[in-house]
Amino acid sequence: MSTTITRRNFLRATGILGAAAGIGATLAACAPDNSGTSGSTSTAAGTGTANEEGTITAAISYELGTNGYDPMTTTSALTVAANWHTLEGLTEIDPATSEVYAALASALPSADATSLDIKLRDGATFHNGDAVTADDVVFSFERVLDPANNSLYASFIPFIKSVTKKDDTTVTIDLDYATGIISERLAVVKIVPKSVVEADASGFDANPIGSGPYKMIDNGGASKLVTFERNDAYNGPRPARAANMEWQIIPDASTRTNSLQSGSTMAIDSVPYLSIPQLEASSTVESVQGFGLLFAMFNCSEGNPFNDVRNRQAFLYALDMDKIVSTGMSDQASPATCFVQEDHPNYNQASTVYALDVARAQELFAETGLTRINLLCTDHDWVKNCTPLIQESLTALGIEVEFTERKSADVYNTIDGNPGAYDVVVAPGDPSVFGNDPDLLMRWWYAGDVWTDSRMHWKGSESYDQVQTLLDEGIRATDAAEQQDIWNRTFDALSENVPLYPLFHRKVPTAWNSNALVDFKPISLTGLSFSGVATTE
Repeated sequence: MSTTITRRNFLRATGILGAAAGIGATLAACAPDNSGTSGSTSTAAGTGTANEEGTITAAISYELGTNGYDPMTTTSALTVAANWHTLEGLTEIDPATSEVYAALASALPSADATSLDIKLRDGATFHNGDAVTADDVVFSFERVLDPANNSLYASFIPFIKSVTKKDDTTVTIDLDYATGIISERLAVVKIVPKSVVEADASGFDANPIGSGPYKMIDNGGASKLVTFERNDAYNGPRPARAANMEWQIIPDASTRTNSLQSGSTMAIDSVPYLSIPQLEASSTVESVQGFGLLFAMFNCSEGNPFNDVRNRQAFLYALDMDKIVSTGMSDQASPATCFVQEDHPNYNQASTVYALDVARAQELFAETGLTRINLLCTDHDWVKNCTPLIQESLTALGIEVEFTERKSADVYNTIDGNPGAYDVVVAPGDPSVFGNDPDLLMRWWYAGDVWTDSRMHWKGSESYDQVQTLLDEGIRATDAAEQQDIWNRTFDALSENVPLYPLFHRKVPTAWNSNALVDFKPISLTGLSFSGVATTE
């Protein structure tokens, strides 16, 4: 097993801490629509005189999705972004700054205890006027943790043994073990009104009632316009600074861009790379570095050539990442030097950093005798600008590449449980829509059966066992320095074994009218956050 550190180091300072937690498109689709001309501006958010009775107007790039707004199940960009504004957890994570703060909890919980008494914020009420009670908190956690509900979010809180009512305004959360990331993880469960959900779960899914600073008035299902009004009864730490919000659902990139230029919206997400120079003439455009990545996933099943780690490493050494990032991504990305991006608060350069090293790639391929690769790629617009360059890098070394491009869903339908379907998959992903701590980001791909067993066929290997041990140690650590050391060792193990590994971490461009919005901050993922934002109109 090679642990060679490449001679070339792609450390690049972006100057922006943009690893926002929260937002989500579908995990594989958080992306601008095109790639082309590079460039972005980074200017201060609008600081004009705030009109606290104004209306924020915006355009969102993704559709409503198929599973509504219920925070137990939804993962789409539009619904998750809407829920930031209308629902609360015991804790929350600011989408722009990654700050963890007490929301419905009166204070952040202790990170070194196995039993936590959490008192609710005094006077918190749902949008229908009902008080938020301990019964609502217990109900919200139990429905997420119930295996029958098949909630994705249950996998993010595996350490919770039980949540019980201590009194009307206090809950006790018992843990199987203490963890230093308890405050971050409690944010994944949004507190919902028990009586409303039990009475009409489908109605709640369509028109959610929460305790957040905004109330949803129209869910956009028919109108394609999601509307909100300020929750005047909100008494939490992040009150609404605008009386209303109107979000147009505009998946088409050119229409979305035109909406900002014409003044019908004040902010748009998912700016196409080709449109950046066009929008810079009249708007503020900022590309925020985030975790969102393009990865290479290898078929590690017995009998496949990529069961040999030398082939996995050779593939990565073969790629001209400078060209892929500059040409394919218009410099709107940073080559990976670790599993997490370089401005992530827990970043530590991995023991093995991959960059173009033709001699090393040829040496490893020669040792294994590999001459042909079945490469399967998704067809997202920005990914399609990169995959021909990946193929070009490999063919330049004399590797025959059978290249297939399919829609994301078709890629996974093809490979799931089918070890003969591929050698390498190249696709995008971004679990930081659910949280930003390294444990969550790593567990998304490297723990559980879907990815490790059904897709990469890595489960059961010696390196798989090594990573599971490190993940288990890391989540149980309560001392920050000890936890960071464990995560560093996990980053190293992943960089050496690479069953799935990032090629680069992407920047996300957002555009807005800084003369119309006060204190607006772009985020590193698809979606928009208007927490603490006012208008001048």
